[in-house]
Amino acid sequence: MSGMVTSAHPPRPDETERADGSPVRIGALVPLTRPGWAEAGRHLLAGLELAADEVNVAGGIGGSPLELVVRDTAADPRRAAAAVDELAGLGVAALAGEYHSVVARTAAARADALGLPFLCSSAVIDALTEQPARWVARLAPAQSHGWRAYADFLLGAGHSRIAVAAQPSVYWASGTRILRDHLAARGATVVAPDPSAQPATAVCDALVDQRATALLLLVGHPEPAVSIVRSVRRDRRLDGVLIGAPAGQPEFADWSAELGAEGAGIPFLRYLPEHLGPLGARVGAALRERLGRTPSFVAFEGYDAVAVLAEVLRDHGTDRARIAGAWPHVAVEGTRGKIRFSRTPGTGVWQWAWPPVQVVDRDPADPARFRILHTG
Repeated sequence: MSGMVTSAHPPRPDETERADGSPVRIGALVPLTRPGWAEAGRHLLAGLELAADEVNVAGGIGGSPLELVVRDTAADPRRAAAAVDELAGLGVAALAGEYHSVVARTAAARADALGLPFLCSSAVIDALTEQPARWVARLAPAQSHGWRAYADFLLGAGHSRIAVAAQPSVYWASGTRILRDHLAARGATVVAPDPSAQPATAVCDALVDQRATALLLLVGHPEPAVSIVRSVRRDRRLDGVLIGAPAGQPEFADWSAELGAEGAGIPFLRYLPEHLGPLGARVGAALRERLGRTPSFVAFEGYDAVAVLAEVLRDHGTDRARIAGAWPHVAVEGTRGKIRFSRTPGTGVWQWAWPPVQVVDRDPADPARFRILHTG
């Protein structure tokens, strides 16, 4: 990261106002309670906090400390909108975070309407905003990018008849459409048993009837995902059926704790390179110490979000319009590669195109170990 920019010109108003060393504030949107995916939220927050701590050890933002103002969105769009309004009123320079796509869409729309820069770390739904947004940027890849890579993995593994069990939501519907379009164009068939309208055992019957060789879980965790996995694993008619979870549920320790060996061998998407560079390795070790377990890709996303915003704040100050105007000029070395933003069709935001994409599973011989099955 670069240091504070010096200039012979008079200080900008935002620099003068912070001559007393008052903190530079970033609002952090994180799901920390149910029905939000709280474990993902804890990983995201660990990354955000680690990066903020490192910024402060290195001298802060022009000598002022960087302060995170954390708000729990709990996977509730209305709660997120209220948090954006509150944080804007508190004078934060920018927003970072959010994991759930439906929540991030609401937060992004509200931030754009208020003129508050928002760097979304982890939500992937393609159209994060309905219209091109000046104030919003994103680190996570668009859903279509990652999920097409997942579909390519399925095809490469010989699956041509694939069942998608999806609960009703904008996010799951988007994922189903991406998979169906990509797979059908390559000669595969996608069928859709409804997990919300029948018990897990009926999903098993549907898989047999439809002769599916793979079942993709586009459903909530822990339920109905855990019940469906257990039913499929214990149904001898389905011994050869692959279970997949592209949204990443098996990444987290809660999955392994609930399912044990039955939760292994279930491929999912994660956004990490095959080998971390020096920065990524150092950050990964620090995150492991904070979390007491292997950090997920979500923790790295949180770290990278604050790293990017700190760079922008050092170079452009805390004026919100200057921050948003800096998106196309960002060039920051993140934990997973060089981060730059561009206008990517279909997203509506300034997008990092693209973070690394992997299809990974937990090794059935050692569920604590991850195997890389495919890179996108």
